[in-house]
Amino acid sequence: MKQYSVRQLAKMAGVSVRTLHLYDQVGLLKPSVRTEAKYRMYGEKELFRLQQILFYKELDFSLQAIKSILDKPDFDLVQALESHKTELQNRQSRIADLLLTIDKTMLKLKGEIMLTHEELYEGFPNEKAEAYRKEAIAAYGKEPVEKSENHLRAAGKKGFETLKAEQQEITQTLLSLMKEDPKSVRVQEQIACHYANIRQFWGTAGTADPQAEAYSGLGELYVNDERFTTIDGKPNPDYAHFMRDAMRFFAETHLT
Repeated sequence: MKQYSVRQLAKMAGVSVRTLHLYDQVGLLKPSVRTEAKYRMYGEKELFRLQQILFYKELDFSLQAIKSILDKPDFDLVQALESHKTELQNRQSRIADLLLTIDKTMLKLKGEIMLTHEELYEGFPNEKAEAYRKEAIAAYGKEPVEKSENHLRAAGKKGFETLKAEQQEITQTLLSLMKEDPKSVRVQEQIACHYANIRQFWGTAGTADPQAEAYSGLGELYVNDERFTTIDGKPNPDYAHFMRDAMRFFAETHLT
């Protein structure tokens, strides 16, 4: 079994040698072996324990509390990792919200006018725009809809226009590929771009949840509601079915 010196372990974990010495002194992380020259050596078991120590420190546990948790006879490493993952995902979501708030504040301080509801649904008559918004809230809930709207507002008018232009370009490319197998490499490459663009509109880009079900469900919506795949004022059911199949395959193979 491979052994690591205190310096090697410190470098791998991104901590100082002094920190590892402290963990040894307080009984939190003992080396697996001490050589005759009194060098500390660490094995795989110690590597996993150090990983847990660093996770709990990231969650603001004291060294004493961490030692108490790790020394419990019934401590379950897999369960602990699942707990860490959940907590870090929650933190990621909170940080994303804070970053959005910062972006909005910066835009306001710079004097850029925020997008109105009408601008967010530009291209639809006012009554239709409001109807679409109510439909979205009924289908997905008020919080996801407002999160999407706030994300787009934070992007500002220029960012919003760039995002719409990108979506139109992706749509034109996918229209040109309609005769191909939805599972083909070329189609799936463009669907990956479509997915990334949609996540920008949803305000969820970079979040831990890949939203496989939501993205696949959007493909079904394309088929069930012709408004979403109307091209130049005309419904395009062939394109809707093509998109549904391509998006479903992408969700099944890349997002789960």
